Amino acid sequence: MIQKTLTKTRETYLKTLQPDRIDRFLLKDGTIRGSLLHGTRMLESMRANHETGILETYILGHAYMAAGLLTAMLKGRDKIGFSIECAGPVKGLTVEASASGDVRGFLYQNPVPIEAPLESFDMSPFFGPGFLTVTRTLEGARQPVTGQTMMKNGSIAKDLANHFLESEQMPTLFFLSVQFDRQGELAGAGGLFLQVMPGADDNLLAEVEAAACSMPSIGQWFADHKDADDSPADLIRTTFSDFSPRMIGTDDIGFFCPCERSRFLDFISSMKGETRESILNEGPFPLEVVCHNCATVYAFSEDELRKVLA
Repeated sequence: MIQKTLTKTRETYLKTLQPDRIDRFLLKDGTIRGSLLHGTRMLESMRANHETGILETYILGHAYMAAGLLTAMLKGRDKIGFSIECAGPVKGLTVEASASGDVRGFLYQNPVPIEAPLESFDMSPFFGPGFLTVTRTLEGARQPVTGQTMMKNGSIAKDLANHFLESEQMPTLFFLSVQFDRQGELAGAGGLFLQVMPGADDNLLAEVEAAACSMPSIGQWFADHKDADDSPADLIRTTFSDFSPRMIGTDDIGFFCPCERSRFLDFISSMKGETRESILNEGPFPLEVVCHNCATVYAFSEDELRKVLA
């Protein structure tokens, strides 16, 4: 992956914030697991590479943070991701996260076509009817594990929560927040994940949800709380003080794609038949190949292509 350089203004701003990370915790003697994610830099890097506007950053940013929060279910070299296919202007999206905290993905439509200025951040008209598919790739498994549910809300947070309730009978909550300043620049981004473990009291999630709803906007909180002494762990302990919170670890999170120029060249060299002849005879040169997941463009010269395709 080639990471596009951020402007000095944005780099300066990001340096004032606390680093991106996921703080993991347990509530009520381990009957609920949770994660609090700070992802402002991750989304700023995503925005730079994919060249997204405010609407696209908001939608894809929610997806990136949701995928990052889902790493609570992973270990080793596992991966988890989800895709949305829908009838609305968004058309869909795909995101993936690894247990090591690398997140990547893309919108099917960028930019998303809109007919009038946004009046709210209700995304349901942009998604419309569709399907949500969650896929886990477990280390050592022969095939990925996939589950699919219909989108009922037009909201990544609500439809993911509904998926885990319907598909896996695991009551789950997602809170996703992306905040912009008056100039349309990304000010803060964060998310919260809560999931009831098997055997817990049926009413417990409702009680924890009420506490979570009392939190300030997570994205705004990270934009405002730049002092490292005012940590995410403090926010968790304050919000869920009635549920005996116990911090269990901190993990890195960030925008990263493992694509490489050499892999694309190997793929091109393996082409046969008409496709191979078309490249040699018609070009265009240089031939540009784009990685959808990170929007990196790899260019290959005519001499380089003739060498591998001859």
